[in-house]
Amino acid sequence: MYIHREGYIHIAVATILWAGISWLNGHYLLHQIPLLYWLIQTVFFLLWLWVLWFFRIPNREFTKGENVIVAPADGKVVVIEETYEPEYFKDKRLQVSIFMSPLNVHVNRSPLTGKVDYVKYHPGKYLVAWHPKSSTENERTTVVIGNKNVTLLLRQIAGAMARRIKYYVQPGNTIEQNAEFGFIRFGSRVDIFFPAGTHIDVRIGDKVKGGQTILARLT
Repeated sequence: MYIHREGYIHIAVATILWAGISWLNGHYLLHQIPLLYWLIQTVFFLLWLWVLWFFRIPNREFTKGENVIVAPADGKVVVIEETYEPEYFKDKRLQVSIFMSPLNVHVNRSPLTGKVDYVKYHPGKYLVAWHPKSSTENERTTVVIGNKNVTLLLRQIAGAMARRIKYYVQPGNTIEQNAEFGFIRFGSRVDIFFPAGTHIDVRIGDKVKGGQTILARLT
């Protein structure tokens, strides 16, 4: 396991805050109100530990193959439905949505090897990530990656807590399957738009792991 680069500043701030609170706590409360001292110490330690945990990147064996589409994020499958995609394809697509809680790993990985055809950032609202309108009204980034077999649209969506969407690709880039294309801080969602009729290997409610779980197999 290692810490993602997006977390360095946040962990440094959390460490300084915890150290400062600990000094003040020890100076003013340790001997006067020891119960309150230990309560404050515990709360701020857990907060620091959560920040560290949030930016973790676990070591894992990735699933690879030109005929498989791998989950781009850790989380829970909350949507599998055919819907109209208005931004890029402008036709009906099969949407699979993965909700990432604040406890999930938040790096986003490419589900296939291909060329980046389209990238666009959209400012917007911060509705809860499972809200039906979050995919069209929230802050979001759209990334389209394609190869000779399939073209997929990936949409990073901010949530009520996630207000920092990061993406690392530009149109014309080539990206390998499971390589990082982005990161979303503090709870969010990723939508994947497949061609209509694609057979999906997961169900609503399934928990998936980015870079490991197969979402679909191409025929």
